[in-house]
Amino acid sequence: MKQNVRTDFPILAQQVYGKPLIYFDNAATTQKPNQVLEEVSRYYREDNSNIHRGVHYLSQKATVEFEEARKFLRDFIHAEKEHEIIFTRGTTESINLVASSFGEKFLQPGDEILLTAMEHHSNIVPWQLVCEKRGASIKIIPVTPEGELDLNQLPGLISERTRLIAVTHASNVLGTVNPIKTITTLAHQHDIPVLVDGAQAVPHLTVDVQDLDCDFYCFSGHKVYGPMGSGILYGKEQWLDALPPYHGGGEMIKEVRFSGSTYNELPFKFEAGTPDVPAALGMKAGLKYLLDQGFEEVIRYEEALLQYATRALLNMGDIRIIGTAREKVGVISFLVGNSHPYDVGTLLDKMGIAVRTGHHCAMPLMEWYSIPGTVRASFALYNTREEVDAFIAALQKVKQMLA
Repeated sequence: MKQNVRTDFPILAQQVYGKPLIYFDNAATTQKPNQVLEEVSRYYREDNSNIHRGVHYLSQKATVEFEEARKFLRDFIHAEKEHEIIFTRGTTESINLVASSFGEKFLQPGDEILLTAMEHHSNIVPWQLVCEKRGASIKIIPVTPEGELDLNQLPGLISERTRLIAVTHASNVLGTVNPIKTITTLAHQHDIPVLVDGAQAVPHLTVDVQDLDCDFYCFSGHKVYGPMGSGILYGKEQWLDALPPYHGGGEMIKEVRFSGSTYNELPFKFEAGTPDVPAALGMKAGLKYLLDQGFEEVIRYEEALLQYATRALLNMGDIRIIGTAREKVGVISFLVGNSHPYDVGTLLDKMGIAVRTGHHCAMPLMEWYSIPGTVRASFALYNTREEVDAFIAALQKVKQMLA
């Protein structure tokens, strides 16, 4: 990883309230390098055109670039086939797609969906909606006080009515990395498909969907240095073939008549309408940037930064870290004494430090821990030990102010 990586991110050069910006809200969204900003701008300057539908030069060129991005993403997550990659607006849309289409085809009254207690709302609410419509119900895999899944409970939760397991690869609150292969192995022994929310895992872990053997995998480009409104759904070919379309419109059809329509082949069956081409190209650029830094080196760097920040927080005293799993990505959620997270985050902001406060779209998890929320610091490849030191010094001041 090159030494001056921060110079690739123009937003990091600014000041906030007269202080140098320290951006520790990367689990919400990462900042964008010049390479991504330029790729999005370049597309609109040079190639702007609808894809797949035109014989003219710009349309053909844009189509090639869009499909090259699909190939890149196939390789990035080690999928087997290009048409198993569906472009979406992000993890949320990907999960809604599966929930809606899977529920329409396979859920019957009395059926069950298994979720975990650490899921983001995006992997809870879509299943609640479809279960309400289909008369199905949801079961929850509990977590331990340390923030790990209690997989000893999983065999007893699976029944003959279990139709799908949906689980986060890495928690956006706890940082916990879940044992996906263990879950898919058990699930497949009962012919149950597994959907994985990879939004927090992809920036920090090498993902091989064939090795994980998951049936669906979702992630968002904006959490991996790409544009907002970009993401993918990976699905095994047999499942994508079996699911009905999610949206109707142009591109996802072969023939349309008032008497009925026939649907396009994969992946186009799930890509109705004009896609956000520059978002897809920008997502590719963001992931390529990550690879160009040496992904394995980035992973080691972020792990070291996480350990450094964790030790520094614990050495402060009167800090409670929520989520102490043995395997974590670069996320620390914590509480400062009896201070409300919002008060801590507001004061840190005035010192130029961006952290997230609140329930982090994981209200059931907060309820399980009996807390109103947490302060969350989350790291990326452009963060430094010097920033952690400044964060700890600012937090000491906050403690004194709120004492």
